[in-house]
Amino acid sequence: MLEQMLNKYIIVNDEDYHNALREILQEVALAGLYRGGFFEKAAFYDGTALRIFYDLDRFSEDLDFSLLKPQKGFKLEPYFKTIENEFSALGIEVEIHSKIKTNQSNVKSAFLKSDTSMHVLSLDVDLKLHKPIKIRFEVDTNPPLGFETEEKLLLQPFSFYVKCFSLKDLYAGKMHALLFRNWKTRVKGRDWYDFEWYVRNNCSLNLDHLNMRAEQSNSLYDKKYFTKELFLQTLKEKIDILDVESAKEDTKRFIKDDKVLDIWSKDYFSLLADKISYHFD
Repeated sequence: MLEQMLNKYIIVNDEDYHNALREILQEVALAGLYRGGFFEKAAFYDGTALRIFYDLDRFSEDLDFSLLKPQKGFKLEPYFKTIENEFSALGIEVEIHSKIKTNQSNVKSAFLKSDTSMHVLSLDVDLKLHKPIKIRFEVDTNPPLGFETEEKLLLQPFSFYVKCFSLKDLYAGKMHALLFRNWKTRVKGRDWYDFEWYVRNNCSLNLDHLNMRAEQSNSLYDKKYFTKELFLQTLKEKIDILDVESAKEDTKRFIKDDKVLDIWSKDYFSLLADKISYHFD
């Protein structure tokens, strides 16, 4: 089964293998969550959802979920057993640990770890990797509402449906992260890569859901909701202070050909901003 799942990837080096195997482990984890009934309560969103179900052409590290409605006291631990069972059925031993946060947060986190060096697969590349794969998965237990979901089909390790945010609401979540993510001196270039992908694919941005996210995170300027004009102004202010070279460096290891980043500049992102399409109910 693992060989079959790897066959859909072009693997020419260790980094390719590491990215491909991590994505396979992500899909197996989704299967385990499905077995446990998780998607009756939650939906999949952010970069990995975009990668697996909407053909984003870059790899992604984490599994991010949102409850369908706020729920105090929600726990991830009851789903660990079905995730572990799914991996065990494929002969993979994993460990899942809850992440204990020292600050108050609505996000529940856990880490899934697997020692990839235990697997011997029939591929014409050097598979002697000794670094473990670690996948973080998080659940927002007090989500901003105003989003829609879709049932998306995954065919491996077996056929099952995953509840995902709709594309317009994934877009809103990404733009909220791009504008307000606090990485201090670091730049998450992957946010800018995804922004470029949304524009190039003529996706529509749900401004209403973006406003709900911004309101919940206390990110609205002077409590003013984003109009199309105010959002565009705010985005261009963010572009003006963007460290483009740092954004490129963050993105390179997640894509096949980093030459696609050569066009990146403040002017380029400003032009992309002018081409954003909007969804209005």
